Amino acid sequence: MTGSTDTTRRSIAESVAGFPFDDRQDFDDATRGFVARATERQVRAEDGRVVWDLDAYSFLDGDVPDTANPSLWRQGQLLIKDGLFEVVPGIYQLRGFDLSVMTVVEAETGVIVIDPLISKETAAAAFALYREHRGDRPVRAMIYTHSHIDHFGGVKGVISDEDVRSGGVQVIAPAGFMDAAVSENVYAGTAMARRAGYMYGAALPKGPEGQIGSGLGQTTSTGEPTLIAPTVDVTTTGEELVLDGVRIVFQVTPGTEAPAEMNFFFPDLRALCMAENTSHTMHNILTIRGAQVRDAHAWAHYLTETLHLFGDATDVVFASHHWPTWGHDRAIEFIATQRDMYLYLHDQTLRLMNRGYTGSEIAEMIETPPALTEAWHTHGYYGSVSHNVKAVYQRYMGWYDANPANLWAHPPVEAARRYTAALGGTDAVVALARQAFDDGDYRWAMELCKHAVFTDDQHAAARELLADTMEQVGFGAENGTWRNAFLAGAFELRNGVFGTPSVVHPEDFALALSPSQIFDAIAVRIDGPRAWHEHLRIGWRFTEPSESHVMELRNGVLIHHPVADLTGVGEVQVTLTLDRAALVGIVTQRLDLAAALADGTVAIDGDPNVLLTLVGLADSVDPAFPIVTP
Repeated sequence: MTGSTDTTRRSIAESVAGFPFDDRQDFDDATRGFVARATERQVRAEDGRVVWDLDAYSFLDGDVPDTANPSLWRQGQLLIKDGLFEVVPGIYQLRGFDLSVMTVVEAETGVIVIDPLISKETAAAAFALYREHRGDRPVRAMIYTHSHIDHFGGVKGVISDEDVRSGGVQVIAPAGFMDAAVSENVYAGTAMARRAGYMYGAALPKGPEGQIGSGLGQTTSTGEPTLIAPTVDVTTTGEELVLDGVRIVFQVTPGTEAPAEMNFFFPDLRALCMAENTSHTMHNILTIRGAQVRDAHAWAHYLTETLHLFGDATDVVFASHHWPTWGHDRAIEFIATQRDMYLYLHDQTLRLMNRGYTGSEIAEMIETPPALTEAWHTHGYYGSVSHNVKAVYQRYMGWYDANPANLWAHPPVEAARRYTAALGGTDAVVALARQAFDDGDYRWAMELCKHAVFTDDQHAAARELLADTMEQVGFGAENGTWRNAFLAGAFELRNGVFGTPSVVHPEDFALALSPSQIFDAIAVRIDGPRAWHEHLRIGWRFTEPSESHVMELRNGVLIHHPVADLTGVGEVQVTLTLDRAALVGIVTQRLDLAAALADGTVAIDGDPNVLLTLVGLADSVDPAFPIVTP
């Protein structure tokens, strides 16, 4: 099916009635300070692949089609304003080169770079545009505002490991950065990356009936993410650093938009960087790609603290996405309104929760106050009232809604078979779903088709009707990630699984990890049932970094801990002496172990078969696991 139905068009019209489309302030702000656009409009990887296309969304310059929500279309028009922009003299932003924004602060002898995008290719292209128009200034410091990959993944497109090892570049991040980055991109990286393919729609065709953005940015680049570990941790609010002559005062905000995050203020420029704690959209309390549930209460109160710390001296607010807000009064109101939004969702969810309502019920009950609805930057282009309310509920109450009937429900396939049988078989379920679709009850049509597909995923009519239904829901969504998710589901039902468009390269990430973090990454790959009856003890002696560890596999669990010396720790079956790079090579299977033993890269004392047994117990991952089919 192509095009929107009458029901979808009516739903869209009703949803945007009364929106302040005549307010053009955001368009003025999104183009203010424009310096130049890149003449090369496609960013390519070394193998020639296009990993970012600056013109891919030029269709958004046209009129709103009936297959898109006008509010989301408006957001997309703002997000395609790409190029180099001056925030204030001395602070510049590169926008439109990736999901996120790179900021460059000019210092005494060089520059400070803030948040180098997702991929090294897009970061290099963006920084090249800066240098073309502002000069070839050396990088003196790199700041990661927080632990999400779109704020550090492109680091090696701007600086190198050698730049950092030599002491020429400091890398500054909030305390806890590495633990949080590892948690998302290594431990749960495969599942999150696959789900992110739905959330950001990077594999979808771009156009009026396809992907038109994600609300926070257009989509994710598909180049190579990289990582260089921080050299400086910011641990306390009020901490001040002077980087190449530039004074910066920090505010740590853990548990807000990321587990490790920080805002910071440039007192001599009266400019405030809000990381991703404020954006020109309602953000996520829990992203639909999956993450740790964020603390909406703490988030709001940190924004109040921001106003008290820096509000009186602030003339411009900028962040790691979107465009800045200029003027003292406007900047303060922007932060305060963002604060009110998160606190309203939190407090009203708790109020209704304590009256006995569940998360799914509260999500249908809460409406935002008129003053919030009238502010474009509180609209749910990225987060939504619906899934944010459920996230607040989940943070306090967990997945269980206290109804014992839901405590031990059947998993999806078994539930689907029983529902389908009870309703008279797959054909009968599809017929009921077709009637619901024709009646414009898309949510019920999806529910019925979901059971039909999970009963028989080869039932062509069920797959096509579910795809048609998801497509209509996507067309009507104001939320960019919802649109992408529904259209991605429709795409895979019709065309097959597209997998994971953007994959983290394990070797580069692992080289930035400590041995303990690498061992934890191995532990979550151990196939527990196959390892039940194995008992292994391995000693690890590292030459770089200089440390030793004991590892033990028992009861299907891999345990490890550092020791001062391997002597006196009990019997180990094998001891390996190596450096961290060799460990990474073993883990990623890019090191020829026989060759490494022969040339002395790895030394083994004991039974080498113990290591082979451990490696053999590591389970594989599937970056193309099914989502809308069983």
